Amino acid sequence: MNSRQDRVWTRVMVTGLPLFLILGVAVIFATRTTLSEENSADKIAQDLSPAQESLKPVVKPEKEWKSLLTEEQFHVTRKKGTERAFTGRYWDNKRNGIYQCICCGLPLFDSTTKFKSGTGWPSFWEPFQQQHVLLEEDRSLFFSVRTEVKCRRCDAHLGHVFEDGPEPTGLRYCINSAALDFKFRRKKSDRRSGKQGSP
Repeated sequence: MNSRQDRVWTRVMVTGLPLFLILGVAVIFATRTTLSEENSADKIAQDLSPAQESLKPVVKPEKEWKSLLTEEQFHVTRKKGTERAFTGRYWDNKRNGIYQCICCGLPLFDSTTKFKSGTGWPSFWEPFQQQHVLLEEDRSLFFSVRTEVKCRRCDAHLGHVFEDGPEPTGLRYCINSAALDFKFRRKKSDRRSGKQGSP
């Protein structure tokens, strides 16, 4: 009897061992694949984190904004004001560089997209990065609907965007100088011309 049981057990071991080995290899392979995918996901997250970090919201109490900004800068950026045409620091600026948010320093516009609109406010046909600006419907003027342009990081009011700009976008981002901080860059710029409206 014992001999017969031994033969049966031997047969089970012989036929079951390969199956056990196959299952073991499959588990190891699946584990390594999962770890590899997790490492790839971690690497992608690490690669994206600087960009995501740059858009991390900047929130300050009104009292702190008042201490950091001039009266006009505060009025324009935190109270949705508008500077008078042809009075801003950058409406006729022809230097090469980047226009940053005066409140949080986020790059908003490049001088290569600035053009002469004849309106008295700095005008651009495209943002530095589309995700750096936020567009919202503005019904603050009676019987008029405009599109407000805001800094995505700190929610500062910048101006408005109109559909009367030059190619290639046909847009005119009409921006208050008081909402901008210009950083000079030593490189030739390519400015274009266009026309019309107020921030």
